[in-house]
Amino acid sequence: MSDSRPDLRQQKLIRMTTQPVQKLILRLSVPTIASMLVTAAYNFADTYFVSGIGGHEGTCAISAVSLAFSVMALIQALGFFVGQGASNYISRLLGAKNVEQASVMAATGLVVAVALGLLITIPGELFVSKIAEFLGAKDDVVQPATAYLRWIFAVAPIMTGAFCLNNQLRFQGNAVYAMVGVVSGALLNVALDPLFIHYFGMGAEGAAAATAISQCVGFLMLLGGTFRGDNLRIHLSRVRINADTIGNIVKNGLPSLLRQGFAAIAVMLLNMSASSLGDRLPGVGSAVLIAAFGLVSKIATVASYVIIGLGQGYQPVCGFNYGARKYSRVRKAFWFLVLLTAVWCVLVTVLMEVFSVKVVNLFPDAEEEVKRLSVTILRLLFIPFCANAWVVPSNMTQQTIGRTVSASILAMARQGLFMIPLVLILPPVFGLIGLELCQPISDSLTLLLAIPLQISVLRHLKQPDREAAQ
Repeated sequence: MSDSRPDLRQQKLIRMTTQPVQKLILRLSVPTIASMLVTAAYNFADTYFVSGIGGHEGTCAISAVSLAFSVMALIQALGFFVGQGASNYISRLLGAKNVEQASVMAATGLVVAVALGLLITIPGELFVSKIAEFLGAKDDVVQPATAYLRWIFAVAPIMTGAFCLNNQLRFQGNAVYAMVGVVSGALLNVALDPLFIHYFGMGAEGAAAATAISQCVGFLMLLGGTFRGDNLRIHLSRVRINADTIGNIVKNGLPSLLRQGFAAIAVMLLNMSASSLGDRLPGVGSAVLIAAFGLVSKIATVASYVIIGLGQGYQPVCGFNYGARKYSRVRKAFWFLVLLTAVWCVLVTVLMEVFSVKVVNLFPDAEEEVKRLSVTILRLLFIPFCANAWVVPSNMTQQTIGRTVSASILAMARQGLFMIPLVLILPPVFGLIGLELCQPISDSLTLLLAIPLQISVLRHLKQPDREAAQ
């Protein structure tokens, strides 16, 4: 029987380059938003269930999960670095009908992602307690943070591989398969959390064990998805570790690595600053302040991941049409994405400012001081949230079409160029309010940088149309 996959890929190419971009983005965004929300649920569920421990022990458990989040962010950064690097190139190769090279890039990307995960696992397991203390764990937080991190380091290669596969499936225009893999793991995580944390009395370590098991299941589901439909099959015989494949992964994935890598570093520094500052605040303490910032970060992650999900639904449309040299469709898709994200940002900002107390009370068993601080942090954080309506679509466009320099500058701006220096400067000078204002100021400065960078890209996308018309 003949292989029908080439015909299926040709039909997909026609759909991606002829159907209305609005319809394509909406269709592809539904599963990607679901996948991103479920990804956020991994950490949200851990924080929610450990907060149910209550009292000081619950606060220490929340702090442990918050400290470990920076390590998980670093693992995710490596997975997305390879996943986005390979997948951006894959979508353009498929748009240019070069299926063979796309298949090589898919297999190579997965192997490289798993290898990078191993580089996290080995030193992580050897120095786990020292790493916990370096991240800001003190006194009663050291033990739960160490226990949590030990599980996360153990499954780092699985996590980097899963993030890579998720990106590859999405950029091939098959976001449903990516969603199934992520959702299956997340649902299992939510089911296992209360069992391990409360029934077996494992506390923060139980949350980590549930996350580790769920990540493994999700990875297997994603790997199975590559052998379904017209997806590119993963075959080790097609792995090519050479200058061409690695160069394309680095070139196309560098913006993701800078964005998420600096984000991980910024979270680490913020937790360290909160740990130091909290001990100097009467009646607060390091565990309470770290827990407050941790709660807010989980809430903000859910809101932000909807925007990222919309952007991920847009990226295949952008990549296919740019590869097919249909630049006017790329511009139209970009402006539609800006409209969608702007509507979401305005809605979320209003809700967070008006109902901040009720949102924080989603963690009812958290200590009152943790909740009081969280309300203030949440309100300040969401003041410039609408900046994401321009920044995220701009960054995703630049990365997808291969504008590595501008995409990299914008990717590292929010956390690297602005957030990290602000965390180092403002808290020592202005205390708690300085720490609370670091992220809002960083978001505002990133918007000012993103406007001229993206205007330049939009002008670039107009030029080929003028030449074709002439």
